[in-house]
Amino acid sequence: MNVHDWLANLPFADPSSACKVVEVSFNNGSRKDFFRNTTVQIFEKGDLIAVEGVSGFDVGSISLTGEIVRMQMKKRNVKEENPEMKKLLRRSSDRDIEIWKQNKAREPQAIIRSRAIAKQLKLEMKISEVEMQADGRKATFFYIADGRVDFRELIKVYAGEFKLKVEMRQIGARQESAKVGGIGSCGRELCCATWLTDFKSVNTAAARYQNLSINQTKLSGQCGRLKCCLNYELDTYLDALQGFPDNCDTIQVTKGTANLIKKDIFRNLMWFMLPDSSKQYPLTIERVKKIKSQNLEGVIPDELGAVDIVTSKTKEEEPEFVELVGQISLKSLDKAADKKRRQNQPQQQQRHKGQGTRNQGQQQGGQQNQQRNQGGQQGQGGQSAGSRGQQRPNNPNRNRNQQRPNNPNRNQQRPNNPNQGKDK
Repeated sequence: MNVHDWLANLPFADPSSACKVVEVSFNNGSRKDFFRNTTVQIFEKGDLIAVEGVSGFDVGSISLTGEIVRMQMKKRNVKEENPEMKKLLRRSSDRDIEIWKQNKAREPQAIIRSRAIAKQLKLEMKISEVEMQADGRKATFFYIADGRVDFRELIKVYAGEFKLKVEMRQIGARQESAKVGGIGSCGRELCCATWLTDFKSVNTAAARYQNLSINQTKLSGQCGRLKCCLNYELDTYLDALQGFPDNCDTIQVTKGTANLIKKDIFRNLMWFMLPDSSKQYPLTIERVKKIKSQNLEGVIPDELGAVDIVTSKTKEEEPEFVELVGQISLKSLDKAADKKRRQNQPQQQQRHKGQGTRNQGQQQGGQQNQQRNQGGQQGQGGQSAGSRGQQRPNNPNRNRNQQRPNNPNRNQQRPNNPNQGKDK
């Protein structure tokens, strides 16, 4: 709920005639009020100040200063010379801010407790918000109810429960959404939470004049009521619809009775639809007036005389379908494969030659080994047949009497084995 101060940088010739009233916002901008600055201090937007409250003080932040405050007061019908206007006391001290934060921390628990008490008393109301004064001497309970609520007993219970002065204030669904805030279907912050202060009644006739479908889910806002923005362009549509003829919901032609579907105020066209057909025919206002006058005289025209709608918007050319696979020739792929195959043939031939020479060498070595084995077998057979009793040739390594090399560790005494010498 911030307002841009577009008069802040404009110089004034007479500083004494400057506005002595400032606009102060409370509870994150959910409530605003005007206070008279009786001090000699100059405040700027966003400063925390202490103002007069109910038998105490309250803390808020300055939202507007200067000449734009007079425009806001004129908009809300508040007089600058009002003697009942509360005063601005001082700039908030550290002690004031500490007490203010302590009492603000009590608000969430107070909402839960107040709703439980209202439910116990069986009152048809909903506590929307609890706003406590900075000094903790007063609390304002904002509630929503369809009708009148007798909350005399409720005030006594609240005063005894919270130990402070209680003020009950009834608000509507639109004011509740303004306090809660949110993002609308347009993608921007809610109007009621930013700049909209006067909530005018909205009915479905505003949607009919604008040729909108009566769909409650699309036309309703977060408050559950019809959107306030339906009234923004309503006056423009009402002015444009004055040029359209009345009592032209149906016209008679040879094919049957044509029913009015919609009115296009931007092109000054009226769309009709014939029975047993889903096609819509656009007619000019002059053509509709002419057909209606003929019907009153008992003349039924043969055709509606629909016009051809020519759009000034350039038609975008659709890209042609291009087959990427068809652009690639398979012959080029075959040529590339043949070229690669020719390059690889000499290398493969060299490899085959090397493998062939190796195989030949292995075959010759195998044949020689076979011949050696056959000769060895024949020699061994002759020896076994002729001279089995001959002495084998001396093997120098088979001499058992050959002296072994001295081992220095050999003469050492082995450790005693307790199991040695026992009968197995």
